[in-house]
Amino acid sequence: MDRDNEAASRFVCSVRERCIFETGIKLATIYHQYVGTPFNGESIESLEKAMERSIMVQPYVSDVRISIDRSVLPPKEDHYSYVSLGGNMIDAIVEVTIDGITVRSEMRFDEELGYPLMYVSDIRE
Repeated sequence: MDRDNEAASRFVCSVRERCIFETGIKLATIYHQYVGTPFNGESIESLEKAMERSIMVQPYVSDVRISIDRSVLPPKEDHYSYVSLGGNMIDAIVEVTIDGITVRSEMRFDEELGYPLMYVSDIRE
């Protein structure tokens, strides 16, 4: 048995439900692995790319896009000018595809809720 089939045999749910589960795992990884990471104007793009690449290597990820809010950067930078990444600064989109089903989930800071909300935004079968 190959590894994909071996892994699939452990799930007691539909492929659609598994895709939803997988996107949740990926978004939680982004949040819990990177919140607190220091960055500045020089490193923000490389941090976004590192976050994207770390998610792309995980199983079933077909697309990932991450953007960090640049308005948090200080207007003048010196070696004391850096910011620690917060959940309110991350916009993330993760897509997972398994057996022709693609689920897109997103993480955005919801101003009304005052919370970095993770949610399913699209399911294509």
